[in-house]
Amino acid sequence: MAVATVIFIFTGNDLTALICGVVLVIWFLVFQTADFEYIQFVVENNKVVLRYYQVIKFGRKDYQSIEFPVKTLHDFVIEKSLFGLVNDLTLVIKTKSGIAEYPSISLAAVKKADQLKIEQTLKELLQR
Repeated sequence: MAVATVIFIFTGNDLTALICGVVLVIWFLVFQTADFEYIQFVVENNKVVLRYYQVIKFGRKDYQSIEFPVKTLHDFVIEKSLFGLVNDLTLVIKTKSGIAEYPSISLAAVKKADQLKIEQTLKELLQR
């Protein structure tokens, strides 16, 4: 889109260049706000392992990981954001110093069925 915008500017198609530029800016803002993340959620060997990385991010591309023993899981919160269109997962664990929250993880790129599986697994771990 950026290349097309530049080409349209040099060929004198100012209106088309403006439209392409606006679409590019809107696309950039939507994907930055939604924060699409690929998530791998696994419970194995009495540990919860959550690996994730931003699918579309300008800048850092490395994945991050959350790993903790199942017995330290205290709670989890699934919050709606971006006008209720996107869910964010926050994991709460017990530490020696008290209760701690991991930073929220966007579930925007996760299918609804997979979101429900993650929620159900966390409820089973907490025996709810």
